[in-house]
Amino acid sequence: MRPIHCSEDARLLARKRLPWMVFDYFDGAAGEGFGEAQNRLAIQSIQLQPSVLNNVENRSLKVEVFGKERGLPFGISPMGMCNLSTPGADLMLARAAAAHNIPLGVSTAASTSLEKMAEVSQGNAWFQLYFSGDHQQSDLLIQRAEQAGYDSLVLTVDVPEVGRRPRELRRGFKMPFRVGPQQFVDFALHPQWSIKTLVNGRPELANFGGDYGKFERSASRAGADWSLLDRIRSRWKGKLVVKGVLNADNANRMKHIGVDAIQVSSHGGRQLDCGPHPIRALQRIRHVVGDDFPLFYDSGLRSGEDVVKAYAVGADYVFLGRPLLFAMAANGEKGLNQILDVIGSETGIALAQLGKCGMNEVGPELVCQATD
Repeated sequence: MRPIHCSEDARLLARKRLPWMVFDYFDGAAGEGFGEAQNRLAIQSIQLQPSVLNNVENRSLKVEVFGKERGLPFGISPMGMCNLSTPGADLMLARAAAAHNIPLGVSTAASTSLEKMAEVSQGNAWFQLYFSGDHQQSDLLIQRAEQAGYDSLVLTVDVPEVGRRPRELRRGFKMPFRVGPQQFVDFALHPQWSIKTLVNGRPELANFGGDYGKFERSASRAGADWSLLDRIRSRWKGKLVVKGVLNADNANRMKHIGVDAIQVSSHGGRQLDCGPHPIRALQRIRHVVGDDFPLFYDSGLRSGEDVVKAYAVGADYVFLGRPLLFAMAANGEKGLNQILDVIGSETGIALAQLGKCGMNEVGPELVCQATD
């Protein structure tokens, strides 16, 4: 097993091990993938100013989020059907969240129940809600999250319709997936993944069935409006995060409605190919909502330097997604621990080069090149 030295190592290993259908589901983006690629370029173009001859021997990666100290400056984004990467991936993420005391987003479309994820993560799980168009179903899921002890709810608002992702369509990806001749050949050419999946059982949507109905991934959620946010804000007594925001006016309105934090995100470039670069949207939203309002960020982060850049342009906390999936596909729980160590180490080294001892010292004064 080749060691993982960076996120791209994990991606290349995952590409070899995963069936094409699964890899393209994880790796794909909306349209031609132009928006995702341009956001990566925008992140790469940010330059930070080093400072030398500072005593940075005692550095810390700990960050406070919602009054709790977190062991790493990045958490785990909510991701659907993680067990497609490798059997038990959801629980690997939950154990990592517990070990590092970091937030774990538990997707509505998770392949492990929200109750089990809360238990294994030792209280570090945040439940992510997709509004299905059915208020009763959403209320039941919120009630389950409350009963399971969740103290934070993440409402994802950037999926009025599922983005059109040609790579998925070419591979015939469905959730739950169906096996036709194309998929049969695909699985046969990736026996390591296929045998593991056969032995452990096909991943299913664990939070549905019975009173909770079905989850239709491709169902329209176009009926969601501001009244939905008002309704959920009055219904949910814990911390409420709204995820998938790129519009500064929307962000300011959410702040005044009373959400506890906004997560600036393009859904990893999976929804709108022509949308604004989320790393630049983060800067604009920070300017509008002010310095004290909590802003989280995900989309396009691949390294510790990227993490520091996001903090420098306005994030209070960030979340990672694809690199963790790829690392688990590459080498299971060992791979996950490797990539967390790698990105943590990269972050610590970046702080040292910048002459800083903690993430709370990272701010816009470090940015030495305009990003607009």
